[in-house]
Amino acid sequence: MTVRDHLYIAFAHLRERRRQTTLSVLGVAVGSAMLITTIAVAGGMSRNVVNKIIDIVPHVIVSADRVEPLVPDNLIGIRNNLLGFVEKNVTIEERETIKNYPDVVGRIHELGTVEVVSPYVISNLIARNKSRFTSCVAKGVMPQKEAGIANLSSKLLDPNALNELSYTPNGILVGNLLAEELNVSYHSRFLLISQTGEEFPVTVVGRFSTGFNAKDKQEAYINLALAQRIEEMPANAVTAIGLKTADVGFAGEVAALVERQTGYESESWDETNRNVIDFYNRNGTITLVLVGFVFVVAGLGVSSVMTTVVLQKVKDIAIMRSMGIQRRSITGIFMAEGLIIGLLGVSCGAPLGHFICRMIASIRFEANTAGVLQSDRINLHETPEAYVIVIIFGIVISVISAFGPARRAAGYVPVKILRGEVGA
Repeated sequence: MTVRDHLYIAFAHLRERRRQTTLSVLGVAVGSAMLITTIAVAGGMSRNVVNKIIDIVPHVIVSADRVEPLVPDNLIGIRNNLLGFVEKNVTIEERETIKNYPDVVGRIHELGTVEVVSPYVISNLIARNKSRFTSCVAKGVMPQKEAGIANLSSKLLDPNALNELSYTPNGILVGNLLAEELNVSYHSRFLLISQTGEEFPVTVVGRFSTGFNAKDKQEAYINLALAQRIEEMPANAVTAIGLKTADVGFAGEVAALVERQTGYESESWDETNRNVIDFYNRNGTITLVLVGFVFVVAGLGVSSVMTTVVLQKVKDIAIMRSMGIQRRSITGIFMAEGLIIGLLGVSCGAPLGHFICRMIASIRFEANTAGVLQSDRINLHETPEAYVIVIIFGIVISVISAFGPARRAAGYVPVKILRGEVGA
């Protein structure tokens, strides 16, 4: 028998049991649609998080930790059998800083793979506006440099805030959720309280919104000179340096080059935010596995239909076997039925999945601050590869589900069937 004969007989069998065949096809179709939608939602969440991280953080961060610590200048005797002692005390409160940062910045520029270099100072402070208190992290920056690093211009709720921050020594650019917490607005004044209890009055020059609730609720930007004064640091020292590379995809390679060039530890954006990215990827994988069981249920439906068809066609099987048709041909006929169900299922399920994705993408709701990200929609990311994987998976599950009943049909002995001893 030819492949065409197998398909013709298989289609005739399925057509005789239209209701059961239709239900099996719908099972495969629903499984395909749900898996396509789940892949799009999981991919959209991960892609959205990565895009937001890239858009608000430096591609590479140069920290104050040195790759090879310097030998202290107050250590006497570094050879064997010599006594070492300390000439002056070292306080544990002394912060690690990048000293003489202009020289480090110059060495980074020599690499030629960095577009923007922005030194900054981080300060953990208490913000107070009358009776309102909240903790905040103030990042002391050079406004125009930092604008190129974190793409702040597109996040501003007050368009001219960056320019005003650059010429306002005590200006502060606050996250929109932090502004709500402190009940401050444009040109409001409040206090920043350092760890030593010293108070620094600041004036709000604008607000920003990144979409990351934690950042918008706790972070603010001030001028680098003010941050150095709050932290009692010299003018040539900073906490770290942020870099923007020409290609974000090569941030890891650039970080390694910067580390060798400067001697300071450097991390790319994906290394710094590895926990967040892994969290979303892991959740997406778990969801895919759970939804994948829908296909298993659909496969059981296909197997059930095929078993019923085999039981109803035992006499036909006996006649075909008596006419000399080989067992492999009998197996091929019933496997072809599973193939037909799978093809029909994924042919209906793929367009249905795309329709569901479009429908979900069009839904808008009120953004809230309960989660990690602030969004007014469910982000989806459809790819051709996802459709190909789901279509192949659906067909394979259907064919595998038909294998058991097909082997059973091929194992029948014609004489026993004619004697009414099927299953004996």
